[in-house]
Amino acid sequence: MAIRLKTRFHTQGQRSPATLASVVAVLAWKLVLESIKRMRKADYDIDPGRPYFDFVCEYLAFLAVCADRVAYRELDEAARVEFTTALAKHLARFVEENNIMLLGEAVPGESQRHFIDLFNRRAADYAEFGYDEKGPDFGFKRYFAACLAEVLPEKDKLWVIDQAMEIEAPESLKMLEKTLAGLFHPEQAKSERRQDVRGSID
Repeated sequence: MAIRLKTRFHTQGQRSPATLASVVAVLAWKLVLESIKRMRKADYDIDPGRPYFDFVCEYLAFLAVCADRVAYRELDEAARVEFTTALAKHLARFVEENNIMLLGEAVPGESQRHFIDLFNRRAADYAEFGYDEKGPDFGFKRYFAACLAEVLPEKDKLWVIDQAMEIEAPESLKMLEKTLAGLFHPEQAKSERRQDVRGSID
């Protein structure tokens, strides 16, 4: 996957949860576009217009909820709320700014409101499932796959379940978790990079 991860800032100092959320939002957007490319190569039909828009929104909502679960175990309650709220708003803005590309035409503000509503609904839906240090449980991934199946054509509905659970979710979450670990624990990430450098020299 040709996506560059930003896990550290060039200047020193603690970053606010909202600032960290802005980094995660950019990554989530890239991960969705990468997934679409991968699935199209696998002959899934994600057509321009409403199917494209709905796929992007479902995938972004999934990644945002996963990021919130990681924030739950890493941040205090106030910081987590700030992080997740900022993340959802950033993603909603991306959807709004790209609504012409996604939909072809859109009423101003409607795409942004749609994503926020979807995120709130999905956050409640995914709350039924577990997510720990190993990632989402079976039910969590299965529900994500079911959401994607709803926006794909009939010929793809059955096959996308395995694709989403075995390929798309693991690939995206590997990148998401790595980025979040670097953002939430910058000193630990710096130490690991130093060890990697020493190991490559030996």
